[in-house]
Amino acid sequence: MNHEQEIEEIIKEIAVKHGIAVGRDDPILILQTLNNRLIQSSQKAQQDLLDQYKSELEDISLRWSTDAKEKAERILNASLDASKAAMEQLMQAGAKEMVTTIKAEVNASLNRISHPIKDANRIGLMNIAAACITLLAATILLWITTHA
Repeated sequence: MNHEQEIEEIIKEIAVKHGIAVGRDDPILILQTLNNRLIQSSQKAQQDLLDQYKSELEDISLRWSTDAKEKAERILNASLDASKAAMEQLMQAGAKEMVTTIKAEVNASLNRISHPIKDANRIGLMNIAAACITLLAATILLWITTHA
């Protein structure tokens, strides 16, 4: 609606509601025009403020988003580091336990084998002793038969 139509509407409204005929040059219409201008400039100023506020909110939201993302990454990295450390400790503990178990098994196997080896060693020494005695007896017999 243009300015002329708006003034005509105001004149009709005043006539209908108040029963007063107002002309185009009536000072009341000047107040209406001034009031409309103030409302328009106020609307523009409010819209500018709302746009600025919206921009500031978007900036703050972006900063919060970035901060939250950075904090989440730090927390995730700390969790990963802690998990790695825990896994490393578990692996070391498992390796130590495995080494202890293997040592015990090897020692048990060596103990089971060492007795037969010791027995075989004793038998071998007895065989050597018997061979030496037999050799000595054969030497003595040979000496007696050659000197007699």
